[in-house]
Amino acid sequence: MTGVGVESAQAVAEGVDETAARRREQRGWYWYDWANSVYSTTVLTVFLGPYLTSVAKAAADAEGFVHPLGIPVRAGSFYAYAVSASLLLSVLAMPLAGALADRSGRKKPLLGGCAYAGAAATTGMFFLGGERYLLGGALLIVANVSFVVAMMLYNSFLPQIAPPDERDAVSSRGWAFGYAAGALVLIANLVLYGAHDSFGLSAGTAVRICLASAGLWWGAFSVIPLRRLRDRRTAVTKEPTGAGGATLGQGWQQLRATLRELRRHPLTLSFLLAYLVYNDGVQTVITQASVYGSEELGLDQTTLIVAVLLVQVLAAAGALLMGRLAARYGAQRTILGSLVAWVLTLAAGYFLPAKAPGWFFGLAVGIGLVLGGSQALSRSLFSHLVPRGKEAEYFSAYEMSDRGVSWLGPLVFGVAYQLTGSYRDAIVSLVAFFVIGFVLLVRVPVRQAIAAAGNPVPDRI
Repeated sequence: MTGVGVESAQAVAEGVDETAARRREQRGWYWYDWANSVYSTTVLTVFLGPYLTSVAKAAADAEGFVHPLGIPVRAGSFYAYAVSASLLLSVLAMPLAGALADRSGRKKPLLGGCAYAGAAATTGMFFLGGERYLLGGALLIVANVSFVVAMMLYNSFLPQIAPPDERDAVSSRGWAFGYAAGALVLIANLVLYGAHDSFGLSAGTAVRICLASAGLWWGAFSVIPLRRLRDRRTAVTKEPTGAGGATLGQGWQQLRATLRELRRHPLTLSFLLAYLVYNDGVQTVITQASVYGSEELGLDQTTLIVAVLLVQVLAAAGALLMGRLAARYGAQRTILGSLVAWVLTLAAGYFLPAKAPGWFFGLAVGIGLVLGGSQALSRSLFSHLVPRGKEAEYFSAYEMSDRGVSWLGPLVFGVAYQLTGSYRDAIVSLVAFFVIGFVLLVRVPVRQAIAAAGNPVPDRI
């Protein structure tokens, strides 16, 4: 065999090995979505809100207030405030974690540290009971900050493990893995909680087992991605002695630089602001709907689990349906239509009769049909507004909007209940996020924004 032939054979073999290694790493990456999505569904969406609210009410004084740090807080608002605090802390933590990851090139240990801190805090929720509402709030904050920061680090692996033409497929498979895990564990939760008497368990103990099982699931399946993902060393891997503060400070420097860059593209920034507002409403509905169902409508935990299962299934179907609508009417119009649907859904939720599971299931159908599509189309529309070569920088700002700046909605929800004592008033207060988001989005000239970013304008957008 000639020298050229040997080199060609070696190049082919190396290419095959590289493809096989990439596929293995991608398969490992999917498993983190499988691991952590259960926290989002079982803990945040279904069980923790109603349960922590009941614990806070057990600790409340005669007027219905608890006093964390000496501050009078209506017991029914405590969970919403804790969620808001955790997301606000996430805003502070993400730039610092991102700077450490970029400077050291060691994202995997940081991902593992966040994953296992969150899993440990979630598992510790088994010990919630009696009047331990402060323990519940602390565990929620640790778990949620860990969850958000870990998701940022997890998402940042995608450009490294998949070339551009594979990213949509790889990302979609990870998303599907997460939905499948959430639905599977919710079915197990439904069996355990629905038959807790048969297992010799009280309702509270069954809830605590479900909460802790989410932490154990998160920790157990995180082993797979942590074994298969690999770090890529950056050009700067060593810090001078005493430069730890400079490394942390770089996170804020990078954030400021990104905001300065965004000001050069004001139309892209306008879209991001609109998304920040209406997505805050979306995230708040996700975390507070179960509290509304249990506290205001008097629905049992089994009904809430079935409703969330409906949302899980219909969110995927809704995303496909809205994708077809976007192909016909354009993404911006379809998103605007979804925001109108969100407003109508919340308005209907305000008038739902108590003790009527069928009506609540109807509300779940409405949420599910617009949930997946509004988020998926927002991401795809934003991708057209990003200047070429700035994808990572701009999507880091998008991630901050998606995950880290969703503290205002829970705060508004909590304050509304604090002032009125009514969850109906609290849920309808969220309409403002969708109305304001609609007004901001309709004012964005999307075609002009795409052209200003230097990207080709699609025929239908």
